[in-house]
Amino acid sequence: MGSVNVNRNVSDAFYRYKMPRLIAKVEGKGNGIKTVIVNMVEVAKAIGRPATYPTKYFGCELGAQTQFDFKNDRFIVNGSHDAAKLQDLLDGFIRKFVLCPGCDNPETDLLVSQKKGLISQGCKACGFHGPLEFNHKLNTFILKNPPNLNPAAQGSSLTEGKRGKRSTKKNGETNGDERVSDDSEQTVEAPNKVANVNEEEDDTWAVDVSEEAVRARMQDLTDGAKGMTISDDLEKTEKERMDLVYELVKSRRDAGTLDSAHKEITAEAERLEIKSKTPLVLAELLFDHNMPLQVKKHRVLFLRFTHEDQKAQKYLLGGIEQVISLHKDALLPKVPGILKLFYDADILEEKVLLDWADKVSRKYVTRELAQEIHSRAEPFIKWLREAEEEESDSEEEEDDDLEIEYNDRAKASPLREQPKPAVKSQLNNADDVDGEDDLDIDAI
Repeated sequence: MGSVNVNRNVSDAFYRYKMPRLIAKVEGKGNGIKTVIVNMVEVAKAIGRPATYPTKYFGCELGAQTQFDFKNDRFIVNGSHDAAKLQDLLDGFIRKFVLCPGCDNPETDLLVSQKKGLISQGCKACGFHGPLEFNHKLNTFILKNPPNLNPAAQGSSLTEGKRGKRSTKKNGETNGDERVSDDSEQTVEAPNKVANVNEEEDDTWAVDVSEEAVRARMQDLTDGAKGMTISDDLEKTEKERMDLVYELVKSRRDAGTLDSAHKEITAEAERLEIKSKTPLVLAELLFDHNMPLQVKKHRVLFLRFTHEDQKAQKYLLGGIEQVISLHKDALLPKVPGILKLFYDADILEEKVLLDWADKVSRKYVTRELAQEIHSRAEPFIKWLREAEEEESDSEEEEDDDLEIEYNDRAKASPLREQPKPAVKSQLNNADDVDGEDDLDIDAI
């Protein structure tokens, strides 16, 4: 079977953290084809996680259903998948849910708080403790099935769960010992038992899930915890996610805390996967008829989104066009100066500006207004193109100078080989030699 390093990026043959190589067996055919991970229990034990976690991770990554048969130690992923592919996916699971962010050591534990909906990671090697850095679909499964529960209570088995439900109905739910006969059948009732215990011991077990309460709790969380919490925001449309960022920026602007909220706004845009489009929102909220003054004021915030991101810069240009359309009288005459301000502040790159100038678009404003904005911007664009041409010409001239200097040295070299004293004395002064060569060339 053989073994591999838990962290396969480490090539050290004496690396002490080993795990068995995954063994996958394809069974069935047609619509019933499935892949059984034969040694998932051994692999899970080596990485210190329940076998259900990596199996469920495979299902999330492959878009396939998974099944757990705890009685026979069979962990199944629907569909046909080879062992090499699953081994590569396992590397991703280990990187996200096993290795310590601080020391890359696999001696970690997952700590789950179901009430708060948080997953933390603790390392026994370096002492690291912090929230899980990755927001993955598997996080929901981990929250519902913490690692400290009986492994047989995680997920559902293939057949025993159904028999457990039938036996529950027959026995009238009067005695838990009469209802179940093995560990796998206990999976049906284990979650409810835990809930009942919590209700008896803690009167405040119920959580207010209203929109206002959720928003208040989110504001109390740290940036790291916010990125790790499970929410349905990513299921929303792009417009709804843009509105979330809009409300965040607006609230910080109105409260006068915008300068201290740069990281928060950037993290929220990344979490909602709309970072490149956020400059549209920023332009709408932060610019008005005083745009030339506001560019300098908010330069750092815009750089967080547009630095080395040409897509974000193109969206920013669209936002600038929209602001100009709202304040045409004040801003339309200042278009060249406004674009130069963005260029000098390194918010907009030369290539993006030239590409924008080559095509008039009606995506953000009417075609007539877009054409007028481009016409007003023509002096700046012309200056930008001429500056680019002058730069390229100066580079060519520098290359030419280098060639002339090389030729002069090449002509002077035979003089050094002549044994005549007169020539030898001339070589003591390199400037004289160069001067004589120049005179000879002119004479010719």
